[in-house]
Amino acid sequence: MKIIVLAGGSDQAALIDELHRYGENEVVLVDYFENPPAKTHSDRHIVASTLDVEAVRRIAVAEKADLITTACTDQALLTVARLSEELGLPCYISYATALNVTNKSYMKRVMAENGIPTARFRITEHVDDEALDSLTLPLVVKPADCNSSKGVRRVESRDELQQRLREALEMSRTHTAIVEEFKQGEELSADLYIEGGRAVLLSVTASEKRRNVSSFTITQSRYPAADAAECRLITETGQRIADAFGLKDTPLLVQMIRNDEGLWVIEFSARMGGGTKYRLIELLSGVNIMRKYVELVMGGHPTVEPHPYDGHVRMNYVYCNPGILGTLDGFEQLKADGTIADYVAYKCPGARFEHSDTSSDRAAGYLVTGATREQVTARQERANALLRVLDPDGNDIMRHDFKLY
Repeated sequence: MKIIVLAGGSDQAALIDELHRYGENEVVLVDYFENPPAKTHSDRHIVASTLDVEAVRRIAVAEKADLITTACTDQALLTVARLSEELGLPCYISYATALNVTNKSYMKRVMAENGIPTARFRITEHVDDEALDSLTLPLVVKPADCNSSKGVRRVESRDELQQRLREALEMSRTHTAIVEEFKQGEELSADLYIEGGRAVLLSVTASEKRRNVSSFTITQSRYPAADAAECRLITETGQRIADAFGLKDTPLLVQMIRNDEGLWVIEFSARMGGGTKYRLIELLSGVNIMRKYVELVMGGHPTVEPHPYDGHVRMNYVYCNPGILGTLDGFEQLKADGTIADYVAYKCPGARFEHSDTSSDRAAGYLVTGATREQVTARQERANALLRVLDPDGNDIMRHDFKLY
């Protein structure tokens, strides 16, 4: 088969590797960067934006593609579903469903209509929208259709709301934004698999974020994060989402807030979590979710049998001060001596860092495991002290100041 893979990050590199393992498949990568991480894993690379539907259509027709696919990213999934439908190619999700689960305005409407608990919200295309006055501060502003938490900001005042709303509308390709009330509590990230319409919970982690900033920068994923009763409730929530959106066979990522009032769904997506979350899912559940996903996109009907991990885990994400990536230093050494269990580079040498705001700003991630919380804490503190991200001149640009929990 000739398969087109959209987006060229480390997650898509793993997808391509699994596609090659699956059979005699030729994989053509489409990504707008000249040297994305997945380039060396593919058979060929074509430089084009995965969001440029017409460009991807021309490529698919010219290549006589048998399949278009992606993994771990929202907006490219929408391109996959649309073109697969138009060109008569197989896809595990319809375009209408993909639109509902990738565009936050559609998503919020369907959740509200089906009684899925979420924060009070408004959908708007205007900076001066009087309907927003009914919402109580603090608020969260989001572009309706962006990846990696781009443009997502917490606002504390009506004046700041206008500024952040203007930014979000400019980022949105549909010039639409969501404004919702901020829910105080702990953020949970739940990965499920919808198997024949039935929700199966794979893993739940707590997402630690930078404190006292307006962005929602995830610095760490922590496990364990939910007890048996909470896991049952999370599974029930996943089932309600699957029923409301007509999801039959798909990975499902649900982000929610846990507080004294219960669980509140922030948003979700019919995909695996990004940032090499597939590795964490395999560790925590015993399910090779990337392999199951490839079986799905190749027309199969995978089953999953999770077995919860007995131990403590932290996935720590590495961000940088402004600069250019040269090399990662100390990662291999600390993996060899057991301080870290594994690591992954999210960027190639030469990548430029300007911010530490979204998941697309990460340089790397490293996994720390242990029998106890104290053991994990000691190992990650040692790792944070010794790991370095060096620029071409040998200067360490890694942010060591982000608090680890």
